[in-house]
Amino acid sequence: MNLMESFRIALRALKANKFRATLTMLGVIIGVASVILLTSIGSGVKKDMVDQIEGMGSNLLYVFPSDQGGTGQPSAKKFGMGDRDYLEQRLPTAEVVAGIVQAPAVAKAGSHSLRTMVGGANDPEHKAFKMDLEKGRASRKNELDSAARVAVIGATVARELFPNEDPVGKTFTVNGQRITVIGLLKKQGGGLTGDKDNVVHLPLSSAMRVLGTNDLAMMAVKVKDAKDLDRTSMMIKHALRPRFGTDLSVYSQKETVGVLDKLLGTLTVMLAGIAGISLVVGGIGIMNIMLVSVSERTREIGIRKAVGAKTYDVLAQFVIEAVVLSVIGGVIGILLGAGGAAALKPFLPTTVEAWSTITAFLFAAGIGVFFGVYPAAKAARLDPILALRHE
Repeated sequence: MNLMESFRIALRALKANKFRATLTMLGVIIGVASVILLTSIGSGVKKDMVDQIEGMGSNLLYVFPSDQGGTGQPSAKKFGMGDRDYLEQRLPTAEVVAGIVQAPAVAKAGSHSLRTMVGGANDPEHKAFKMDLEKGRASRKNELDSAARVAVIGATVARELFPNEDPVGKTFTVNGQRITVIGLLKKQGGGLTGDKDNVVHLPLSSAMRVLGTNDLAMMAVKVKDAKDLDRTSMMIKHALRPRFGTDLSVYSQKETVGVLDKLLGTLTVMLAGIAGISLVVGGIGIMNIMLVSVSERTREIGIRKAVGAKTYDVLAQFVIEAVVLSVIGGVIGILLGAGGAAALKPFLPTTVEAWSTITAFLFAAGIGVFFGVYPAAKAARLDPILALRHE
């Protein structure tokens, strides 16, 4: 009997027990769907975080006042504009040294209010940080110098404060101070760190006045040439050491992306491994059901062997049944997993990776072969005389 005939007999046997076959596939379906869904979340989170960092600009170094003494507490020392000016004078490799402030605040417009993140940087030409505008314009140098109360806002702020209106030219307040909208950012969507559209960007001088602070949260240094990143990092530490000592952290964009990529990549593989356990459980379920099937069909096996079916034919029939169950379950699981990832996309960053889909499918097919061989071998070894006597 050829392979196609064995395939047809296997499909006929599965068709005769549709409900049992469906229950058998359920473990594989859940396992594959879990692998696809969890790896898509892990990959999506990884891509979202990397995109956020890279989206801030290129060739950047981030400088933070931080305690390096091992206490785990933030440094009591803070950056001021004097530190930024001092650093700018001593970095010939830097294209721009941007001081940054940011803090949560409540924005209000008429009867509408929203808790948002207010930030500012002395980077009016946006050499360091990219700003993709939907409409309007970014702030100018004269507005930075005069502490003009103008802002570029995100899509969430526009929607909540100015529903069904063009926000450009409208005014709102932050901490009681009136601000005019001059630009609207393109919609970015939600991210792991929160709503990236719930932001208000002011000139640095205006942000300091509105937030009531003279301290900088951090500084960002854009280096003219990426080859000078390490050199510039050393120059920053040397320049600020007299004032901050070891209470200073300098991170390059490349280092940050590398650490995140490794950490989240490991997390994604761990999630896939955890989900893979359910695939093994599904395979055990297939083996159990196939053993029951062998027991129920003992007389059928005896008749087939009595009329000339070889051991290979019986073995092939039961292995094919197990593989078909796994493959069909795998396909359904892939569709459910991809559908679940798409459904979660508005709430979580998800990316369905080709490698996880292919791996899950091949693993499901392999499960069918691995756990189908023992029941198939048991059926193939049955003595036809004893099988025919079976009740």
